[in-house]
Amino acid sequence: MSSPSFLRRAGPLVLARFASAVVTTVVPLVLARAMPIGEYGTYKQLFLVGATLTAICTFGLPQSLYYFMPRSDRARPFVVHTLALLLLAGGAAAFLVLAATPWVSRLFSAPDLVDYRGALATYTGFYLAGCALEPILTSQGKTGVAAMNYLVWDSARAAAMTAPILLGLGLHATMWSVAGLMVVRFLATWLIAIRGTLGGWWDREALRSQLAYALPFGAALAVSVPQHSFHQWVVSARFDPALFAIYTVGCFQLPIVDLLYTPTTEVLMVHVGELERSGRLHEVTRAFRDASARLAYVFVPTCAFLLAAAPEFIEAVFGPRFLPSVPLFRVSTLAVLFGCFPLDGLLRARGDTAAIFRSYVVKALVTVPLVLAFVHLFGLIGGVLSWLLAEAIGKVLLVARLPRALGTKRPGDLLALVPVQAGIRAGAAAVGATALMLVWDRLIAGHWTWLPHRFFWRLVPIGTASVVFGLAYVGALHLVGVRVLDVLKSLRRSRRPAPLPAQPDPGDVTEAPVA
Repeated sequence: MSSPSFLRRAGPLVLARFASAVVTTVVPLVLARAMPIGEYGTYKQLFLVGATLTAICTFGLPQSLYYFMPRSDRARPFVVHTLALLLLAGGAAAFLVLAATPWVSRLFSAPDLVDYRGALATYTGFYLAGCALEPILTSQGKTGVAAMNYLVWDSARAAAMTAPILLGLGLHATMWSVAGLMVVRFLATWLIAIRGTLGGWWDREALRSQLAYALPFGAALAVSVPQHSFHQWVVSARFDPALFAIYTVGCFQLPIVDLLYTPTTEVLMVHVGELERSGRLHEVTRAFRDASARLAYVFVPTCAFLLAAAPEFIEAVFGPRFLPSVPLFRVSTLAVLFGCFPLDGLLRARGDTAAIFRSYVVKALVTVPLVLAFVHLFGLIGGVLSWLLAEAIGKVLLVARLPRALGTKRPGDLLALVPVQAGIRAGAAAVGATALMLVWDRLIAGHWTWLPHRFFWRLVPIGTASVVFGLAYVGALHLVGVRVLDVLKSLRRSRRPAPLPAQPDPGDVTEAPVA
């Protein structure tokens, strides 16, 4: 199985994430335009609490499936362990929401948060209990089914969040609508997930091995998620909900990052497991470099375009009320470049979750004083700057661990992971496309004033700019020898790979993960 072949296996996931991104991008657009800015800030505060808890309380269990299921012919115990433990975690998280919301409302100076704690607890608990569905399907090699699930549930969640607002029912109806959807998803997960796996329903030895792998990564999440969102908690505590709404728009990240980075990382992990199982670990370097190259061809131009067209983008997507967030948005957009390197996926695939945990601890220790100082000195922009600097430090720490994960000390082996040619080509093409787009904008500047001030017509400036940029970028890549069609073909779904060598019949884990 060639490296391009494994990337093509991510094709259904990428396409589904793309369709889901188009759908779910409507959510902030609709809510930011339809809700009062203070209520929009309250909505963002609610999901700041919910997203923090749901990310922490998975304890690394769904991610552990990418490691164990490709390595076992009897994977049912790993699925059952994950579902049962996540159900317990969901109950604990729901209780914590009910107990801690009054304190959070005082911290944020937002007394209205208490009125939503029942819906938020329901959403948080059942989201956790059903969050393993797509990882289970992907780990079984069912990328097409996993892709369909992403599309269906993301579309349903977008509808559940926007329909009540459009009907004039308010934020309370929105919260209960999305909470009810999570109950349905939980039931669907338990009905679907166990099918198609072999083995017993519970295995103590397998559970110990799974926890030995998952808990270090879960501990890393328990440190990383609060660290990653700490700047938002500080800003929310220091400023009113309306300014927090401006700040969250400035921190907006295009779904294209998650849409490509996450499925590529997931499939990379499964592929590394297959290579290790078949005795072809020497091919990991090429697999990682190929994945990074394809991500760079997308993320580098995305960053360049958003930096240049930030005002038009913010006005088109969120409306003119949020134009003060443009400087924040430009700074946060630089983080897109970090997505070119799926470093955590490679380390997780090699079982080195302890290294990820240590890097997150260091980031957390750096983040707290950095955010408090920067927000105090520079206000809103200080929050974004401190977050970006902490993320850069974290990437450096992960890079330092790669030689051990690959079993090498030679600098050349580490440099072989970097897609140098792809980065240079993508950067040069993006610079040229940006220059042409700015010339185009200068030539037509002042000629859009006749357009009606309706939402659809406000999309014309950013739409034409994106078309000009896209055509120029594709043309520039063609001039340097990169055929965009070939890059897209590499993401197509490949034929099912040949069977790997048979493993011992029991689903025991014969090689303990590095912890």
